[in-house]
Amino acid sequence: MKSEIRERFEAEVLRDMVRKHPILAVEKGEAVFAKPKYAYHTANGLTRAIIDFIELNGGQAERVTVTGRPYEVRGVGGRCVGVGWQKSHMTVGTADISATIGGQSVKIEVKIGRDRQSEAQRRYQRNIERAGGLYYVARNFEDFVSWFNRTWSVEK
Repeated sequence: MKSEIRERFEAEVLRDMVRKHPILAVEKGEAVFAKPKYAYHTANGLTRAIIDFIELNGGQAERVTVTGRPYEVRGVGGRCVGVGWQKSHMTVGTADISATIGGQSVKIEVKIGRDRQSEAQRRYQRNIERAGGLYYVARNFEDFVSWFNRTWSVEK
């Protein structure tokens, strides 16, 4: 069963889609857009929901990917003999979401289930907080919304 917070959020996302695309919103008197679905129990689903929530509330947010990139390993004669992996130049421990909310830098690490911060992520958190930014570890959508509303004094 979905929480009231999730129901209100998904309804607001749908209203926002209609507001942004009014010509597409109604076809023969019926809404064309499907109600958005979020997999709140997965890291990808929770990340997507948090980014959409921040943007719906006037902030800017984006997913940060620290993965490197694959490249072909060439043998004699230039023939591909395998795939190698080039390391990313991103900071180790970088949070999953980078956002600006109310003019403040915010980093959000998404953790699901038994997942915990690594030492590199804790070090990154300390650096962000030392520099005056906010850092939050999101374990579920409801707690994130509650933190967001308290931090920016939003009445909902």
